[in-house]
Formats: sequence, C-alpha cells, structure tokens
Amino acid sequence: MTIKVGDTIPSMKLMVATAGGPKETSTDEVFKGKKVVLFAVPGAFTPTCSAKHLPGFVQNAGAMKAKGVDTIACIAVNDVFVMDAWGKEQGTGENITMLADGAAAFAKAIGLELDLNGRGMGWRSQRYALIAEDGKVTHLGIEAPGGFEASKAEAILAAL
Repeated sequence: MTIKVGDTIPSMKLMVATAGGPKETSTDEVFKGKKVVLFAVPGAFTPTCSAKHLPGFVQNAGAMKAKGVDTIACIAVNDVFVMDAWGKEQGTGENITMLADGAAAFAKAIGLELDLNGRGMGWRSQRYALIAEDGKVTHLGIEAPGGFEASKAEAILAAL
C-alpha cells in the first residue's frame, strides 16, 4: 500500500556517510520531532536527478529552512558510497542529508518502489517528495512516470 498524507513514516534503518565512514541511521532519527522534507530519486548520477531534481533542492535549501524545515534529505536506491560521492559532486554540503536505501527496503515499505529490472537497473524508488512533521506525512507529491512537477523543489517550497 502506498503511503499517503496522514500516515507515519515507518521505522527503518538507512545508511548515511559521515567523516568517519558509513553509519547506520534510522528513520526515527531523521524524522522524530522535526519538520523534514524528503525527496526521492530513481538514481544518483542519472540525467533528471543530477540536472534538475537535486540541484533544485540545493538552490532552495535556505528558503526551505527559512520556512521552518529542520532537515532536507535526499534518498535513493544506491549504496552509501554512491550517495556520498553524488552529494559531494552536487555540492550538497551540510544542507542536504544523503540517505542510502541500498536494497530498496524503504521504497518498498512505503509502496513507492519502481521495478526497472527489465531495463537493467534493478529495483529503484519512484520520484517523489514529501513533507513530514514529527514523522507524520503532511504533503506528498508523487510523479507520474517520466514526470517532474510534483516533487521538484519549487513545488515543495510552495507547499511549505
């Protein structure tokens, strides 16, 4: 079943890169007691994700934080090393937390997995963005296949 507004983010483990190397984190650590913008991309270093999706959040991070957002996080079905390298290449710095959902467990848990096995890309995440307050989804923008409107940074900024 696909997550919807009013639902609670499931409690799960994810990976994040730190100066000391990969570290396990949890959705509870990311969301509990915070206002969070989470956006998902089908893959790091892929065309739309690298040219438009992540850069939009990098450019709008200050405006989002000015609207009370505590954390902006990007999640993809990639390993922690790829997410770290992509974040560095895109200049995310301290503004965006790069979360690795390496086995698509989170994407599947919220019903937003994307089967790209037929194209040689395995399981991925659909493109979406959400706003959550203390772990409860208050806004959700899921893209239609090939779309890029509901989850772009400007749409989320307007929803805040």
